[in-house]
Amino acid sequence: MPLSVLDLAVVGEGSSPAQALQGSVELIRTSEALGYRRYWVAEHHNMPGIASSSPAVLLAHVGSASSTIRIGSGGVMLPNHASLVVAEQFGTLEALHPGRVDLGIGRAPGTDPVTAGALRRSSPRADDFPRQLADLLAFFDGSFPEDHPYRRITAVPGLGYRPEVWLLGSSDYSAQAAGLLGLPFSFAHHFAAENTLPAVDAYRRTFRPSGDRSEPYLMLGVSVVCAETDEEARWLAGAGALAFLRLRSGRPGRFPTPEEAAAYQQTPGERHLLESRRASQVIGSPRTVREGLAELVARTGADELMVTTMVHGPADRLRSYRLVAEAVGLGSESAAGSVGAASPPGR
Repeated sequence: MPLSVLDLAVVGEGSSPAQALQGSVELIRTSEALGYRRYWVAEHHNMPGIASSSPAVLLAHVGSASSTIRIGSGGVMLPNHASLVVAEQFGTLEALHPGRVDLGIGRAPGTDPVTAGALRRSSPRADDFPRQLADLLAFFDGSFPEDHPYRRITAVPGLGYRPEVWLLGSSDYSAQAAGLLGLPFSFAHHFAAENTLPAVDAYRRTFRPSGDRSEPYLMLGVSVVCAETDEEARWLAGAGALAFLRLRSGRPGRFPTPEEAAAYQQTPGERHLLESRRASQVIGSPRTVREGLAELVARTGADELMVTTMVHGPADRLRSYRLVAEAVGLGSESAAGSVGAASPPGR
């Protein structure tokens, strides 16, 4: 079963965005060597602990530091951009790294409302996303109707350089859209686990074969922290829990250390919130993680899992990805049966 990597270029306390971006280069090289299938970066804004605000720029850089692993966005938040700009950016990536580029599209802003307003020249209408998506695909394929105002516009590069297009979501809206368009679908199980099964069902139920895919293809984002022991993994994951609480309270900052997290006194309400959040995470030793991933695949029938590991230190992050790869036999002949069998993805 394929495993992939979702990177947010974490900026830890005592570090800098420049160091975080260098860590992304190290992560893609390690991921490629270990046999992970994809390396995606996520668009976020106004978050001091995340440096992946410009996926296309970062992907151009890490793509040059790798050679075989697929690179992509998880995702580009389409309401923040003109469709033509996205087509040109990802057409450029496809021209530079042919056959390796994924364009994951989301419809959320990836930030707070004020920052979302600063990203855009005008406020989007509620029905903008379907139109934007249709325009984006048409720029890649040259499929605008004869009477469309954009018919005479050529995206260069873009036209003839279409990456593999995915829809991303945390509800059944994008699940149904991906199904109706016959696109692969990536669901954000790592932060919307309560919606996972309804969205998975909606995607499969509405899927229509297309030029992109003859059958549905589902990838789940899953939060994983792996260490030699369950206790150490829980200790490392505490930093992510504190970062989550700060974000929820409107106080995002650089990613805290495990020591900060251990010293923080949680309120009863915060403990309850984190207990609910932990139910969707896979945290522990290699054996615990292997069992947790296998259970998730069995429950959802996912074709692929995209692992995101949010810890403070880059060395701990790389070690977690190595331990996960070893735990499931990634890159070995035993991998097909280690987390659950899946057919290979097609374009």
